[in-house]
Amino acid sequence: MWPFDNAPAAPPPVESKMPAHPFYPLGIEIANYLANEWSVLTLLGAFAACCASVFAVTYVVVMRVRPTMSRGELLTILWFVLCGCIHTFFEGYYVFNFRSMGNLQSLFGQLWKEYSLSDSRYLTQDPFVLCMESITAICWGPLSFLVAYMIVTDSPLRHPLQIIVSLGQLYGDVLYYATSMFDHYIFDIAYCRPEPYYFWCYYFLMNFFWIVIPLALLVSSVKVSSRAMSALKAAESTAKKTTRGKKAN
Repeated sequence: MWPFDNAPAAPPPVESKMPAHPFYPLGIEIANYLANEWSVLTLLGAFAACCASVFAVTYVVVMRVRPTMSRGELLTILWFVLCGCIHTFFEGYYVFNFRSMGNLQSLFGQLWKEYSLSDSRYLTQDPFVLCMESITAICWGPLSFLVAYMIVTDSPLRHPLQIIVSLGQLYGDVLYYATSMFDHYIFDIAYCRPEPYYFWCYYFLMNFFWIVIPLALLVSSVKVSSRAMSALKAAESTAKKTTRGKKAN
């Protein structure tokens, strides 16, 4: 007989109460979650490389089509092409895969999981986030490409459309901030991890670009449209006076 045959049975293992994922609020269910395979630096480097490629290709194309393009218009084109790519492909990827974001290991899937450390709503099929991203991908993505094209071709529709797209981006971003802050301060629900890096770099800074730049472009287009309307009214007034003068003679 072995010396430990009569020893009391070992207690059953205690089930761990630690969450199976790093997202907040703790305890939220993320179906079939898989941790990212790539490091944070690799993911951010890949994203930066994609953005740089978009800028480089756009710059080459624009310089061939309109080599005398002003610096301000060139920067605006780069902005709208980048917006078009992010809205259509990156955010469109989320809309298409929103039910299974937790276990995706593609580049975009892992990028969304990394970003979700600052806003876990992207992994929980949140209705507002899904609706907002759907509108962004379907409307503002293609229209951003169209605005860039209109700038290159010097279309008279450039500023009206730029107002629409910039206002849509601004409105969506304000609502995005507002809904998260409302849940945080009213219901005490935090979707972001407690480390300041995730809040200030991911949640705040990465979205703040779509507050500042669309607002600046919106103001610029409103001013241009106002000047155009003033010039049109002045021309119409001059034409009427000329017509009256001819009739009087």
